[in-house]
Amino acid sequence: MDKFIEIIFSVSFGYAVLRVTTPLLFASMGALISDKAGVINIALEGIMLIAALTGVIVSAFTQSAFLGLMAAVLAGSLTGAAMAYASLNLKTDIILSGVAVNLIGAGGTVFALYLVAHDKGISSSLRSLVLPKVALPIISQIPVISDIFSGHNILTYVAILSVVLVYILVYKTPVGLQIRAVGENSHAADSVGVSVIKIKYTALILSGAFAGFAGAYMSMGYVSWFSKNMTVGRGFIALAAEAMGGGTPLGTTIACFVFGAAEALSNSLQSLRVPTEFVQMIPYVVTVVGLALYSSRKASQIKKHLRNRG
Repeated sequence: MDKFIEIIFSVSFGYAVLRVTTPLLFASMGALISDKAGVINIALEGIMLIAALTGVIVSAFTQSAFLGLMAAVLAGSLTGAAMAYASLNLKTDIILSGVAVNLIGAGGTVFALYLVAHDKGISSSLRSLVLPKVALPIISQIPVISDIFSGHNILTYVAILSVVLVYILVYKTPVGLQIRAVGENSHAADSVGVSVIKIKYTALILSGAFAGFAGAYMSMGYVSWFSKNMTVGRGFIALAAEAMGGGTPLGTTIACFVFGAAEALSNSLQSLRVPTEFVQMIPYVVTVVGLALYSSRKASQIKKHLRNRG
């Protein structure tokens, strides 16, 4: 028990929480934007895998981490646009489109990696680059705090900044107002001249871009390679975080840190004599429990609302 408490209150644990929460923040912000527009993007997992592989391949061939990042984000945006075209123009079900993207992300990336580098499952032969770590001014000089908040990959700070940017976009800009209007009542929005299809396209492209950032971080920040199914469910956890957060940037961020802390804890417990299977299931158990609590609270609110109306 003493060892467990020591792990929880260590600076390395705090550093790890920020590190593992980064892709969840990016992906959940993407989920939030699409959800506000009334389209559920369940393809975050697949988009992250596609972006992760794209970043590795482009950075390896160009020897530029920045170009790899831009290519990953572009791949995510284009995948989001493809989903929008399939669902809005071809009238396919958005959920089925998301499932298709997830399947392509899981299997297609492995096939593409073999075609490009003849690697099976992991990009061991590609000399890909990683994005730099950043020492924060002033904070890097403060004991303890610097060990937690400074020296992270640059995308960690971009992820935190993205929460603020998404809040401004959704609640403080005309585009954000149109996104919320379309999500709440698309017919009413259309009646006042808002292009519903254009707004949904925009939301899915932005959602794909954020998932692209998450994928780039996974293969160019979290680790320095691409491997088969390396996202291990983070796209779905991001969807859960957005739901638990009530569709708000702050609530979603808090939920992401809860899931991030669970994952960091599972990683830290591997140093103790704890069964591996138990350690690995911690983040997913927390996800299921969190969604159960959210569903219970939501059901209670609906019942209360119906009683008040009656």
